[in-house]
Amino acid sequence: MIKEKNIKVPSGKELIDARSLLEQMNIEEKMKVADLGCGRRAYFSLQAAKLIGPQGIVYAVDVVKGVLENVKSMANLFGVQNIITIWADLEVAGGTKIPEQSIDLAILNNILFQTKKDELIIKEASRILKNGGKLLVVDWKKTSTPFGPSLEDRSDPNEIKILADKYQMAIDQEFEAGPYHYGLIFIKK
Repeated sequence: MIKEKNIKVPSGKELIDARSLLEQMNIEEKMKVADLGCGRRAYFSLQAAKLIGPQGIVYAVDVVKGVLENVKSMANLFGVQNIITIWADLEVAGGTKIPEQSIDLAILNNILFQTKKDELIIKEASRILKNGGKLLVVDWKKTSTPFGPSLEDRSDPNEIKILADKYQMAIDQEFEAGPYHYGLIFIKK
């Protein structure tokens, strides 16, 4: 943990347990997974890659090229061979260049608070998901916390549900994804 002004700030697994959440999603071998906005540590990408095995594929997508270089290094460090990095702007229609309806599980972890274009990102996730595929959304609760993004930057889970419905995804589960995050699971209709 990092100490900042006498406040212990948890990180990584202390905030969100990626492996546990993926296991809750019933992730299976040979799946195709897209971690949209994977981030420098690629917590979800690395855990998904281990769970789906060498015949599955994880697309680790990010807009920052340096992040993707770090993801490649971490994958090599941990002997993970089934991660493909993609540089893309999720706020551009078709920006990932992942084929339509090719993904079993898409992940949006701590991405929506960083943008004002939630709809475009949800639309892209829906575009790449197979019918019956799942979308996992994990983001900051819209309540005051001792750290994290400002309240006005946090996405309202009810608004995310409306957007998901607009793009043919039905809510399957809603849960607490840790002390400061909510989790939503959608299924593509």
